[in-house]
Amino acid sequence: MTTVSAPLSGRVIGLAAVPDPVFSGAMVGPGTAVDPVREPSTAVSPVDGVVVSLHPHAFVVVDAEGHGVLTHLGIDTVQLGGAGFEVLVAKGDTVARGQAMVRWNPAAVEAAGKSPVCPVVALEATPESLSGVVEDADVVVGATLFSWT
Repeated sequence: MTTVSAPLSGRVIGLAAVPDPVFSGAMVGPGTAVDPVREPSTAVSPVDGVVVSLHPHAFVVVDAEGHGVLTHLGIDTVQLGGAGFEVLVAKGDTVARGQAMVRWNPAAVEAAGKSPVCPVVALEATPESLSGVVEDADVVVGATLFSWT
């Protein structure tokens, strides 16, 4: 079983509340989303694993069970071209849960006209394979968001 932790502190709002149809419709996969605190912060890895995809605004870590977890920092933030994001790891790195991945400022993302909401998605998972999904709570970085079997 994979336990997926919050990559950021904030308010968990659930995927259905994400202002993007691809995420809110769970087309990428099931999971939840964190509306982050509006201050400069560092997104951390939600699981132990290997960084298989890495962009300034998003990263995927695959754990030992082959479970890939996508953390997407904000909505439509790819349009910012990496401005305001500082990548702290490299693709192919082995990372630990809680390890710093990307520094960013959700308030600056919001000021640029984008939503800072961060989907945390279980890639190639079925909704039934997730349990204990948090959808309405305040969380601190490292708190459990859901379990994946």
